[in-house]
Amino acid sequence: MKNIFKYLGPGIVVAATGVGAGDMIAATVGGSSYGFTILWAVVLGAIFKYVLNEGIGRWQLKSGISVPEAWILRMPSVFPWYFIIYLVLWTFIVSAALIAATGLAANSIFPVLTVNEWGIIHTVIAALFVFFGNYKYFELVMKILISLLFVVVILSIIILFPNMDGFFTGLFIPSFMPGSGPYIMAIIGGVGGSVTLLSYGYWISEKEWKGIEKLNRIRIDLAVAYSLTAIFGICIVIISANLKPDVVKSNQIILALANEIEKSTGETGRLIFLIGFWGAVFTSMLGVWQGVPYLFADFITTWRNEKKYLKSLKNNKYYKWYLLFIAFPPLIILFYQKPVWLIMAYSITGALFMPFLAVTLLWITNKKDWIQDSKSGLITNIIFILTILLFGYLAVNEIINNV
Repeated sequence: MKNIFKYLGPGIVVAATGVGAGDMIAATVGGSSYGFTILWAVVLGAIFKYVLNEGIGRWQLKSGISVPEAWILRMPSVFPWYFIIYLVLWTFIVSAALIAATGLAANSIFPVLTVNEWGIIHTVIAALFVFFGNYKYFELVMKILISLLFVVVILSIIILFPNMDGFFTGLFIPSFMPGSGPYIMAIIGGVGGSVTLLSYGYWISEKEWKGIEKLNRIRIDLAVAYSLTAIFGICIVIISANLKPDVVKSNQIILALANEIEKSTGETGRLIFLIGFWGAVFTSMLGVWQGVPYLFADFITTWRNEKKYLKSLKNNKYYKWYLLFIAFPPLIILFYQKPVWLIMAYSITGALFMPFLAVTLLWITNKKDWIQDSKSGLITNIIFILTILLFGYLAVNEIINNV
């Protein structure tokens, strides 16, 4: 296992970042309301994210530039303007949601401090760790925490031994139950991350994976990452399928899920599960705090035509400024006192990014003069198009239903 983890690297970081509050809350609410009928959304989300991230990695390995650089240097001006505006808005919502989620997790274990107080403590710790640490130690911590997380959820399934009627039908046959649209959108959008997919390009640069000859390695890396992500999401849906919808829609959603574990395992099992939830949301926070500033720094330096090297972006002043922006201004939203609403908004907002990214990859990975013999294949292009259509439909449907 040690050798496997050493070989994989950035994929595990992607999984740890993507597996967090968005997956857990959306899968819990969706699973408790619609049972196994939404399992297919977990699998579909993992497949879509694998294909999108493989496109990101393949483009960077072959072209030598990142996707944000491609928006500025290779594509119409509407693309970079859309991205930078979206990035700032997304950052504000997502950062507040993650601060709220870590606060909920810690408060569930140690209620001596409030959700907000725990959230503030976690964002400070994460910011200091990212600011003074390097990628090597960041990756190590992420691997440890995601190992803890997966051990917890799989053991929970084994101990609970829940009723599995309808499992395979829900896993392989897509269905849309009335009112399930927002939850399906949140699950597919939350599984495996959204904007954070772009961070993978910088993490493989940290590992010095360069050149198209590394393509098979990143494919294996990502396949393992999104397999773990899918397993996690499926486990959460299975556990939550026995919860009552009116319970999990309240701010006590995590405690309700932990209490379900306690019925079969006692207080020890409940505490272990809450520690696993804390590990999930804290790895997401660390991943966003460490990975997203790369996007901003890369974008601004490219836009200003400043010299840079992807691996050294962490030392860039724009990286440090954006880290501070991620960690502290969103605290304003935290005091709105709607932590679960913020986490759901996080997943849905992330889902709205998917069509934009899919259009980008469909464009840049099919230009022969840009990517030569590494163009996307038929199946990959079909999945890009399905991503555009599915997320476009869900986004429009959600907007219409809430106007």
